Amino acid sequence: MSRWQRRRRHALMGLGLLAGGLALGLGGCLGEMPVPMAGLDRQLEQAGNSQAPALSQDWLALIGGRGGRDQVLLIDLRSRLPVPLPGLNRTDAQPLSVAVDGSGERLALVRQLEGRTELVLYRRALMSVEPIAMQPAGVPRRVSLRADGRELAVEVSRGGLWQVDLIQLP
Repeated sequence: MSRWQRRRRHALMGLGLLAGGLALGLGGCLGEMPVPMAGLDRQLEQAGNSQAPALSQDWLALIGGRGGRDQVLLIDLRSRLPVPLPGLNRTDAQPLSVAVDGSGERLALVRQLEGRTELVLYRRALMSVEPIAMQPAGVPRRVSLRADGRELAVEVSRGGLWQVDLIQLP
């Protein structure tokens, strides 16, 4: 082995040791790597395709579906069990975005129904769906609900521009 090859080999070994040391050092700074909640992940996999998750305190709302039919799912993270949502999931509606408040009582939803996109509020205790009017009119795309359930942030298209509306709820 030539002198040049030995120098190159030592330099590469030094770089490898430096990279390994940095990786170990950074790994120690970051602490444990995040790990998915295995039981809940398996349960969500069984529910089929899932998207658009919204997390608030002990609740996870998402859009899940099997066989081409999407619906809103609400999971109680304490028990890791789905919660029934009677009156919310219509067979003729396509959910696009969902949000949940901190108590799991209110869900805000953007959905397509009968050729139009609408924003609705679902109250679990009443099992009721209430449309929320957009003023001025627009097409909602995504929704977020404040933890206390009293305010919505909605992404809305108006005249080809995307805007965000804050809507106070009673």
